[in-house]
Amino acid sequence: MIADIGKGLGTDYYMVEEWMSEEDREIRHRVRDFCDREVIPVMGEYWNREEFPFELVPKLAELNIAGHVIPKEYGCPEMSNLASGLVMMELSRGDGSLSTFFGVHSGLAMTSIALLGSEEQRQKWLPAMARMEKIGAFALTEPNHGSDVVMLETTAEKDGDGWVLNGRKRWIGNATFADVVVVWARDEEDGEVKGFLVEKGTEGFTAEKITGKIGNRSSWQADITLDNVRVPEENKLENANSFADTSTVLTNTRYGVAWQALGHALACYEAAVQYAKERELFGIPQANFQLIQYRLAGMLADLTQMQLVCFRLAQLLDRGEMTHGRASLAKLVTARQGKRICAEARDILGGNGVLVENLVGKHLADMEIIYTYEGTDTVQSLIVGRSITGQQAFFPAV
Repeated sequence: MIADIGKGLGTDYYMVEEWMSEEDREIRHRVRDFCDREVIPVMGEYWNREEFPFELVPKLAELNIAGHVIPKEYGCPEMSNLASGLVMMELSRGDGSLSTFFGVHSGLAMTSIALLGSEEQRQKWLPAMARMEKIGAFALTEPNHGSDVVMLETTAEKDGDGWVLNGRKRWIGNATFADVVVVWARDEEDGEVKGFLVEKGTEGFTAEKITGKIGNRSSWQADITLDNVRVPEENKLENANSFADTSTVLTNTRYGVAWQALGHALACYEAAVQYAKERELFGIPQANFQLIQYRLAGMLADLTQMQLVCFRLAQLLDRGEMTHGRASLAKLVTARQGKRICAEARDILGGNGVLVENLVGKHLADMEIIYTYEGTDTVQSLIVGRSITGQQAFFPAV
């Protein structure tokens, strides 16, 4: 293994750091240092064993980054939108599984409660979740509904002073150990999709870990069964009453996923640069070869484009102008280019690139997960296409 192959180099060819405030830089440095010291040296073994790094959660909590841009009144750090993106970038540069765990907890579960919950629900859950004393999950996709999750079949039936949930969910991150799961179900009375907070230990709720994944192996996803799960009325998300409300959460999280892709690409580009400078071929450094420099330049071009897209999206979010289409275009661009950068890095490292200890193979596998979750490349393309044409093309012509 090349010494310090995973250490952050701070690649910033177009000097986008000029757009950061001092607070943004401090947050980025704090997370980058944490990943260099605590995450990168150990996550390969967790990845190999498909084990979640529970030991890192208290250390992650000490960074005071959970809750991203949720107001301080709920115990959250209330950082800038740019800083929240930098957090996701650095965590992904460190490890995709840890970043995914954090994205589900902070980006999906906490955001759902913050945007769609009642004041009582926000006060009950968000402070403890910000301290990471309580962990959240987000249960939307189902065995038969991924890209077409708007067609979800899990049901919610009003029963007296509560609700009864029945159905199945699949690919639900954190669900095997979460303290609260945001479950999306269709109200049998009006047919609308609504959100519910299912607490740990609720009778009828079971979660089974999915094994055998090729990527994000340390992030635990689960198959969930809901068998007559009773939820009190106070656990229904007050403002989650249609799939449009669900989409609001997903649009916000696509912002974070774009930054995650950037983090994977950054890690692989920097690893390839370090490797090419140290690895010798025919008695000279690999970096001296024209073909290697050509490939590194192409990788840097893609990486710089990704940085510009992510930073610009942060500015649009600040102005309230991050539309569904703009969020989807960012996810589409960064997932495509990130996957390409990771593949190039793996190839530059040759046989060494398939070893987990050299990082790029792991990042490449994890990028396959980024490419798929929070909307596949095809789904993002159709969202962008709808914004271009004004026409809905998700459903086949009849």
